[in-house]
Amino acid sequence: MELEEIIEEYGRAFRPREGYWLTRGLLDEVSSARGCIEASLDLGITWRKICYDNGFLITDNVRIPAIPPKEHDRVVYVSRDLENAYEVIARKGSGFYKLKIARKYGAPTLEINGIHMHRIVGIDPWTDSKIKTLAARVKKKAKVLDTCMGLGYTAIHSLLRGADLVVTIEKDENVYWIAEHNPWSHGLRDERVITLHGDSSEIIGSLPDAFFDRIIHDPPRFTRKTGDLYSLEFYREAYRVLRIRGIMFHYTGEPHRHGGPSVLKGISERLRKAGFYPVFYDRRAQGFVCYKRI
Repeated sequence: MELEEIIEEYGRAFRPREGYWLTRGLLDEVSSARGCIEASLDLGITWRKICYDNGFLITDNVRIPAIPPKEHDRVVYVSRDLENAYEVIARKGSGFYKLKIARKYGAPTLEINGIHMHRIVGIDPWTDSKIKTLAARVKKKAKVLDTCMGLGYTAIHSLLRGADLVVTIEKDENVYWIAEHNPWSHGLRDERVITLHGDSSEIIGSLPDAFFDRIIHDPPRFTRKTGDLYSLEFYREAYRVLRIRGIMFHYTGEPHRHGGPSVLKGISERLRKAGFYPVFYDRRAQGFVCYKRI
């Protein structure tokens, strides 16, 4: 299929929410200060003078209700018009989604049923995503396929490295909702980003041959439910849509946290069988760097 047809079938507009983001750290800092201080209402992206007055944060003559989140690592979103305020969490069946604070100020992570979607021990989510784009050798004017959007950090870092186009895929509507309520994800509204709503293991089969210069494949951890994203069939499709001399980075995580060395061995064998060569494990990025030579 042509890319325009794929967009028509799977395209989903990204609708970032404007407003203010409150954390316990921010509220404690402002309420305990003597007078006004420089602080951030968007998790560390911008800074402004903020004062505290009897349960309200005051900035630019706007009185924002100082509503604390129920837990220390949650975020309260207050809409720009101040008419809505709620924690950035979502529940669907047995799924529990949360925008989780990883640092006092900085990019948060997405947590699903207690599992973080980024590395947060000894590293922050923003840097974690940057390292993945470095491992993929994303360069200026590149066309990038980002198979699992999440909060969109690898897509945004691809733009920061000069990519001309990023096609990013996400099947979970709850993840879209969380990302739209995350100020660090708002770069996804860039006109160079195409967001598709669907299953990567299905959509990739419709993507045009030899179209992408780079692929960043950062799937959820390997389980019976996510096995399609680690299959030989998927890797063959990734090889097909990648241009000659293209590179794919496939995040896997550390062996002892990802089912043991046998899982990584199986992944590397399937990648080579799909046609990728060379294939090597990047310890810093914790995944495989895969080349399409011919």
